[in-house]
Amino acid sequence: MSIKFKRITKENITKALTIYNWYVLNSTATFHLEEIPQEELERMVSVGHEKYQSFIILIDSEICGFCYLSQFRYKEAYDKSAEITLYLDKNATGKGIGKTTLNYLENIAKEKGINNLVGVITAENEPSIKLFEKHNYFKVGHLKSIGEKFGKALDVVSYQKEI
Repeated sequence: MSIKFKRITKENITKALTIYNWYVLNSTATFHLEEIPQEELERMVSVGHEKYQSFIILIDSEICGFCYLSQFRYKEAYDKSAEITLYLDKNATGKGIGKTTLNYLENIAKEKGINNLVGVITAENEPSIKLFEKHNYFKVGHLKSIGEKFGKALDVVSYQKEI
C-alpha cells in the first residue's frame, strides 16, 4: 500500500467534499449539521495558502481522505501554532493512514515554522482520540456539552503536541 499526499486545489477538492459531507450527515466528528458547498470546504482548508496547507490523501493513486493545517487563532501571537485535522473515507480507517498522515503534517508544520499543533476532537470519537494519544499528543482541554447534534449534547476535547 502506497500512501501519498497531494495539495488540495479547487480542481481536486470534490472527493474531499464527498468524504466531509458523509461525516456531516452520519457522525459527530464535525459539528456542521447540513452538507456544505465546495466553497465552504475551500475556505476551511485554506486552499492555496502557503503556510496553512491542505492535502488529499491517496492510497495507490485513489483518494481516501484529506488533511490540513489551519490557523489556530486569528491573532499574530498564535502564528507558531496550528490546528491539525484529518478525515478519512469511512472505508479507509484502521489501516495506518492516520499515523502516516499525522507524521506528514507534523513535518510540513516544522517546515513552515509551526511548533505547536492542536487537535480538536468530539469526545465520543474514540478512534481519533486513540490516534492522537498514540502519536504523543496530550489532552489539554475538555469542553462539556459545547455542541449539539442528532439530539444529544456533545463534549469536545483538545489534544496538543509541541514539535
